[in-house]
Amino acid sequence: MTFNPFNERGIPLDRQLRNWSELNVTPYRKEEIHPFSRARAILANGVEVESILFSHNMARNTLDPDVKKQLAFVRRIESQQQKAINWMIPGDETTLEVTLGYEQIAVELTAWVAQNEPDPYLRQCYEFGVLEDFDHLYRYANLYEMIEGKKAEDIVGHLTEITPGRPTVFEHRHPYDEIRRPMTTLAADPQSLVNALTVLCAEQQVVNYYMNIGNRFQEPIARGLYAEIAMIEEQHVTHYESILDPTATWLENWVLHEFNECWNYYSYLQDEADPQLKAIWELHLAQELEHLRVAADMMRKIEKREPEALITAGEIRPLQIQENKAWLRHILGTQVDLTSKDSNFVSVRELPSEDRYFAYNRQVNGDWVPSEAVIQEHRQAQGGEYRDETDGPNPVPGLREDRDGATTGYAERVQPSSF
Repeated sequence: MTFNPFNERGIPLDRQLRNWSELNVTPYRKEEIHPFSRARAILANGVEVESILFSHNMARNTLDPDVKKQLAFVRRIESQQQKAINWMIPGDETTLEVTLGYEQIAVELTAWVAQNEPDPYLRQCYEFGVLEDFDHLYRYANLYEMIEGKKAEDIVGHLTEITPGRPTVFEHRHPYDEIRRPMTTLAADPQSLVNALTVLCAEQQVVNYYMNIGNRFQEPIARGLYAEIAMIEEQHVTHYESILDPTATWLENWVLHEFNECWNYYSYLQDEADPQLKAIWELHLAQELEHLRVAADMMRKIEKREPEALITAGEIRPLQIQENKAWLRHILGTQVDLTSKDSNFVSVRELPSEDRYFAYNRQVNGDWVPSEAVIQEHRQAQGGEYRDETDGPNPVPGLREDRDGATTGYAERVQPSSF
């Protein structure tokens, strides 16, 4: 970053409150919004929701009344920030269209983070996860055409390819195999800290969204697909939250959350072309600078420590939401058969037949797998699948529409009746 948020001045807290007219913002026009502007808005909403939930949990575990008061004031402002961001979604943007935006940002954010992660183990964590969100986008895109008769390329703008990733049917793993090795805050690269928090914010918001809207469909296939993918997103939150430092204090975490919000809004400003969104990012950055100052002062007062020792701003690159097609194709072609065993990543071919992965996968998949059924139903109704493979056929022969007997390591080891 070219600026240090610890050294910048923001808007005083008592001047940050907005009235209802300011919160009831004019929604963007879904036909005109750039896909990556929509993606930033979805991510910003997730960052604010995480901050609010963290603040509530910290307040429930804090005795100091002064800390509680400061948390409450900052949380009230961040709740207003969340409303201003989330209320930009227009009422005519359907649940499935919003869902496609959620999966696009999950893919492009995680892809950028993986390519800008200095720690090899953490990089592998992101590479592993991105192939699964990539597949979710493909499943929802087929559902979208089946239910609404529209093409997902109109939402993602041909910027993110729509093709199978690691098939969702094979993503269901035993809970013990979702726990990763945690980093240590004081020893971690500053880039690693903001990378991990931001991806966690995005994945947690996907979970929140699917938990609440997955039952709003009438079609059984849609309800089933949301239920299945919502469970994978819960796995992803476990996967990403476990890389955070479990020994960090509440005050350390508060400082890191506020710093991460500053980093996010500063990053959005570097590339945002939409004037309405850019104005919101500018305002929220000015507000978050003050939130960071409040949290930092609390750390100095209570823990007698300098918060700047936690994270060095000058070493962090701004987040960019961008195309990652070639990189995604490379990762898909080389890592599609990876699974996790305890905190490690291994090829599914290496697992013994009695491994808990196979027992768990068979148990939850049973005799009907919505993520496979949606593709089968699309083929029957439309004469084929919906894909938007702008850069050529899927790099994995076994995931091409005309497989001609080709397969993947997963398909060789796991044979659900619907595959």
